[in-house]
Amino acid sequence: MATTGTTMQLPTNGEPAQSRPAGRRGRSIAPIVHRTPAEHAAEGEAAARKMPHALHAGFDPATDRRDPVELLMSQAPARVPELVPIRYGRMLVSPFTFYRGAALVMAHDLAAGPNTGLVTQLCGDAHLSNFGFFASPERRLVFDINDFDETCPGPWEWDLKRLVASFAVAGREVELPAKKRKVILRALTRSYRESMAQFAGMRDLDLWYAHLDVDSVLSDFAQQLKPANRKRLSKNVAKTRTRDSMQAFNKLTQLVDGQRRIVGDPPLLVTLDELLPEVERDTVSEWLRVLVRRYRRTLESDRRHLVERYECVDIARKVVGVGSVGTRCWILLMLGRDDEDPLFLQAKEAGPSVLTEVGCKSDYANEGQRVVAGQRFMQASSDIFLGWQRVTGLDGVERDFYIRQLRDWKGSAQLENADYDSMLKYGEVCAMTLARAHARSGDRIAISAYLGESEDFDKAMAEYAEAYADQNERDYDSLVEAAKTGRITVESGL
Repeated sequence: MATTGTTMQLPTNGEPAQSRPAGRRGRSIAPIVHRTPAEHAAEGEAAARKMPHALHAGFDPATDRRDPVELLMSQAPARVPELVPIRYGRMLVSPFTFYRGAALVMAHDLAAGPNTGLVTQLCGDAHLSNFGFFASPERRLVFDINDFDETCPGPWEWDLKRLVASFAVAGREVELPAKKRKVILRALTRSYRESMAQFAGMRDLDLWYAHLDVDSVLSDFAQQLKPANRKRLSKNVAKTRTRDSMQAFNKLTQLVDGQRRIVGDPPLLVTLDELLPEVERDTVSEWLRVLVRRYRRTLESDRRHLVERYECVDIARKVVGVGSVGTRCWILLMLGRDDEDPLFLQAKEAGPSVLTEVGCKSDYANEGQRVVAGQRFMQASSDIFLGWQRVTGLDGVERDFYIRQLRDWKGSAQLENADYDSMLKYGEVCAMTLARAHARSGDRIAISAYLGESEDFDKAMAEYAEAYADQNERDYDSLVEAAKTGRITVESGL
């Protein structure tokens, strides 16, 4: 029986984005090509002949490789100036936090390396901290990728390399011996390869409905952990279920003159009262409320009706993550029937993906829509409030945003508690999750055929990850030197 879909092609730009309305880029609609499984597999096998597994092993920086500090500094002009030193401070905590913030650096390195030519929707920043727990619309606790700021179509192996290298860097962080890191890296890649083979054999609908809920994680993997790690995982899951709008409401707000308001914690959480004089504050407040009103149009009608029940009563600027620090991020306190019915939304600026800088092409003129579409494509289930909008700021600059819930049972792995046993199992779960995300949007049969059944690709990825971890340490040292010499300004401890 024939299956639908082909290897995803990198979209073309079409006419300039600024001359078109936000949304999908204008272009003709090509007919859908339906291929047999054998034809899909033949494409993967041809790619394997053209790009043998061994070519992925190791990492040699390009002769014209750009200075990593220069690349990071190139992102600063588009960000809030006073927050950029905080970004550098967070990246300088360790080689792993540097890695988290250096997606642009690695994108350049990936683009200069091997390319299978098999394109899927990429997360674009698939390191181990960008996987975690969150609530599905059906109120199940699920495990999935949870950050899509850099999502864009591209070669599937770029995501896997980003993931595998993150475990090499993190393994060094917790002082795992090289032999144990190698086992983790090979097991992670094997999990991706075997999962992709499983997905390649699924019916299209079965694949689309596939998800990884926390009960599955606990039953399939937790029983293999040491008792202390099993207990820590259960505690983390229980804590995750408490991280919702009500918890954020109690933590981030207080009564002020009888009205519920956000409590600032500058510079990480700054209210409009603390950020701006009264005249500008009122203008920005109205601007953000307009953003929310317009964003509702991007929701399904039932979800739009739900959001319209809530009134925006307060707004604050929030610093989030590592690589995202400096982008404009606002949290909005929304109240429904009364003060005991809160909803926190987060409106986060969406700039161009780091992948577009190295040649990948987005299918969307609005960067917020790019993020939302990529998230919906790759996640088994997504936040019901996920939407986007483009607005013009007080400085006259148009910026794209995506909007989602601030907290909805969100939780992620804690590196400081990691050991060999837990990292091994966590890596396998992350790899399985990534494979499912790629299988949903790409040619899963071709990718599986490329990977084959041998351990050759597993070995190549382990070698690549360790070599790239070496490069990451050199790049981290470059940022340390830039801070010492005053090339960059750093604000630490935040």
